[in-house]
Amino acid sequence: MDRLNNLFKEQSNLMHSVLNYRVLPLLILCLLSGWGCEDTTFYTPKPRAFPRVIYPERTYEQFDESYCDFSFTYPAYALVQQDTLFFDEQPAHPCWFDLNYPDFNARLYCTYYPIDKNNTFERLREDTYKMANKHIVKANAIDEIPIENNEEIGGFVFRYKGPTATPLSFFLTDTTNNYLNGALYFQSRPRPDSLAPVLAFIQEDIEKMIASFKWKK
Repeated sequence: MDRLNNLFKEQSNLMHSVLNYRVLPLLILCLLSGWGCEDTTFYTPKPRAFPRVIYPERTYEQFDESYCDFSFTYPAYALVQQDTLFFDEQPAHPCWFDLNYPDFNARLYCTYYPIDKNNTFERLREDTYKMANKHIVKANAIDEIPIENNEEIGGFVFRYKGPTATPLSFFLTDTTNNYLNGALYFQSRPRPDSLAPVLAFIQEDIEKMIASFKWKK
């Protein structure tokens, strides 16, 4: 019995020795690490920065081109460019044009159709809604805002929320003779957060364009 007790005692002492041999250096290392790092600084990643945008002074000009039967007010810092080719073919009507925003790398594409037996109001409106619905896959939501002014002009503005190809489109019509589609595109990857301030700036121009829109006949 005494021999067994002595064996347990020797094993206990041995275990303490092993633990001390292994743990002691770790304790010393921890203590030295603590003393050597008195000024502990925790770093957090910085949020992604976006290039600074310099917004031009708002000045406007009158769109009154001979190839279109309407007029409106547009920003002087946008360039009017008539379309001469559409997928290597002649556009369906001479009144197809872009408002190019070179400072924002954006374009407002405008396509006009006279309403006739081939392009009825119902067909043109249906095509517009089909195009709008194509963005449902990417859009978190689509706001439809009715348009009415005092020049026998109606239509809708579509605002798309989410990483869609276009953040905004619209159509204007008198339902009997004229129909105009407009769609804004940025020539860059859709990033709603970074584009939001620029979109808000251009959107104000489009609202002014719609409010000042008039048919010539």
